Amino acid sequence: MIEIIATFARWSQLTANLILFGSCIFFAIIGQQKAVFEAPWIKRLESGFIWMAGLVILGLIGFLATTTSEATGIAANTWRPEAWLEFVQKTQVGLIFAVQILLAIVLFGVVLYVLRTNRARWHYLLCAVAASLPLIAGTFISHSSADEMSFVSIAPFALHILLAGIWFGALPAFLFIVYSNHRESDKTLRLLNATYLEKFSTIALPVMLLLAVTGLIVTDRMVDDYYHTLVSSSYGWLLNFKLAVLTVILFIAYQARYKWLPLLSQAEGKKYEESAKHLKKWVSIELFLALVLILIASILANTLPAKHAIIEHWPFPFRFSTDDATWEEPYVEEMFWAGAMLFIFALGMIWFSIKYNWRWKTKILVPGALAITSLAIALPPIAIEAYPETYLKPTIPLDAISISNGSHLFAEHCISCHGPQGKGNGPLAETLSTIPTDLLTEPHTARHTVGNFFHWVSQGVPGTDMLGFSANLSEEDLWDTVNFLHALSRGFDARLLGSMILPETPAIAAPVFYYSTHDVSGGDLKDFRLQNNVILVLFSWPQSQQRLNQLKHAYERLSLKHNAEILAVPLRKLDEQELLDITDSVPFPVVTEGWSEIRDTYQLYRRVRAVPDLTGEGMAPDHMEFMVDRFGYLRARWVARFEGFGWQNVNALTFQLDQLNQEDEIMPPPDDHAH
Repeated sequence: MIEIIATFARWSQLTANLILFGSCIFFAIIGQQKAVFEAPWIKRLESGFIWMAGLVILGLIGFLATTTSEATGIAANTWRPEAWLEFVQKTQVGLIFAVQILLAIVLFGVVLYVLRTNRARWHYLLCAVAASLPLIAGTFISHSSADEMSFVSIAPFALHILLAGIWFGALPAFLFIVYSNHRESDKTLRLLNATYLEKFSTIALPVMLLLAVTGLIVTDRMVDDYYHTLVSSSYGWLLNFKLAVLTVILFIAYQARYKWLPLLSQAEGKKYEESAKHLKKWVSIELFLALVLILIASILANTLPAKHAIIEHWPFPFRFSTDDATWEEPYVEEMFWAGAMLFIFALGMIWFSIKYNWRWKTKILVPGALAITSLAIALPPIAIEAYPETYLKPTIPLDAISISNGSHLFAEHCISCHGPQGKGNGPLAETLSTIPTDLLTEPHTARHTVGNFFHWVSQGVPGTDMLGFSANLSEEDLWDTVNFLHALSRGFDARLLGSMILPETPAIAAPVFYYSTHDVSGGDLKDFRLQNNVILVLFSWPQSQQRLNQLKHAYERLSLKHNAEILAVPLRKLDEQELLDITDSVPFPVVTEGWSEIRDTYQLYRRVRAVPDLTGEGMAPDHMEFMVDRFGYLRARWVARFEGFGWQNVNALTFQLDQLNQEDEIMPPPDDHAH
């Protein structure tokens, strides 16, 4: 019930605000002569302005009340003004609501002022500016601003709302003119009214197209990379319905602009009567559809954006992909682009058929046949098998705890077939009817969704000897296994890292870990983001003693001058005496809890280009160091066993840290879940 009240409040407020804004813009456009404002149809429309201004205030108060109820989880707060006031005082959203209501009160005052004056063009411009302010303020509590309160995120949505106001808000004025014109006997006034309509129509179509463009920008932000949610989430289906309604509206606007309005300028005769009849009918339909469109937008405002939607069950046995899963196959790229070009040609045929007034059957059949043919060419090559879990999002983060647990589960259940390193060469591999998948060197994790891996691990792979483990493993264990497979693949890709960074090219995310140290401090790797670079030292004792002593003498320099923190992680459990010997001699933190998970995880990133290390159980270096930048990416790695002197030259180490410190944020921090 609260959601219905909230939707109605937002819809009524938004509708009234847009009509005030669009009507005033329309009046300012046509108001070159002051006599225009004495027209009866303007006075009839203006008589509702004060009611609409009041509705803006009431709608915002209602929206504030329902938002307070939803935020506090107490339904009774919908009717308690003291709860609204507390919400305003304690939350940023509440403060924005207060500003929006204040601006709506200012709008009410401006409307009163304008209605009591001898109107001039600038009065309506003033009213339009006042009406735009609550609309713009509302964008600061929209989905567009939820993730990032910035100009880039808010401006497209604000422009989208204002463009909607210019088009939709002028529709009532358009209808008033059409109905007034039909009753008007003076031919001169009819022609004058037709001129007003043509002025509006001249700007309406480009405004509608810009409205569509800004809508696509906002949609892309709400959907992000999850375009599959357009057919599998509530937000997506609402958006599809909104686009369908907009398509019909655009068609009506095109017909009005290029077919019916030119005939209206004749001011009399049969063609004039037919044109006026069509305009009254179809612009009324357009206004109704516009109200539906705003209602859908109001519902979307209270619906979880598509990019955050959880798709627990993908409804189709296939999906479309233009990534490595299909793009590298023969002729796929050529067929896709050929189909895309043919589809564009089909859209062009729609315009051509309208321009040259083809029969309606031909208008539908020719572009329709071309469009269907284009899709038949473009889509099959990029279609791949999908499962109910294909777009399932991980419930377990891709961190060292999960990866370490996954490595133990893999060792227990999978190495007999896939081998100790996942190369597909386990002791039972030759006895199977199908060759086990190489999970190490083949880029499976880049080609398939994380949900696909969850399906295969839990349900098995049809047509192969691999059975599912859903009966043996919990859901958390299944996700841990999937996370390990992703870390395994990313670790192999990390062989491209060297002991020298590649400036401004972060590519490999550093696995997150949690730790405690000998001095009872701790945290996780993300604590250093946007602040410090991290040198992660995985050491053996006493083999690494000389290197730890070297880092001891360089620590102050690295920390104070080069913005680097050192975390020392033992490769085995240290006894009390060993830990005391180390901590008495080094000033940087030594990890005492979480070390085994960090070791299990970062050993997957040990390989270098010269030593692929693919046979047997793999080597376990005695000493490794990783450089993690302040944005959470692995930028360089030194494996003492394979890469010689390396970072023992402290000047080479500090030079790279200086390069990292000079970099701006060129990529967002990596996601904490596998994808």
